[in-house]
Amino acid sequence: MYDIRFRHDINLLDIAWHGQFTSEGVAAYAREVKARFVAEGFVPGYLLRMDMSGSAVQPQDAVAAFREHLGDGLFPRASRIAIVTPSIIATMQVRREMTQDYMRIFANADEALAWLLGQG
Repeated sequence: MYDIRFRHDINLLDIAWHGQFTSEGVAAYAREVKARFVAEGFVPGYLLRMDMSGSAVQPQDAVAAFREHLGDGLFPRASRIAIVTPSIIATMQVRREMTQDYMRIFANADEALAWLLGQG
């Protein structure tokens, strides 16, 4: 369903989604990413790349669950967020839900990483 990698060498939380979430799946995902964030010793100001290219637009109950479990103030703040999706509809959903001015959307993961690292 998802992969979570913490790259200490570049202060990157690197997440890839591989399908549609249910509200129960979001709750489990939120618990895991929060616990691992603490266990990995990450702190606010990290970089975040969320590769959604392997998932479709999320159902509305999952979107609501993301808001409930990871919304405003419920997860440590990144310094930059790069979302990866080639889907125009997914892009619209992301823009509606994620309004941070330090977030950008990319069609490919390499371009997203370059931007996060200040190389693009």
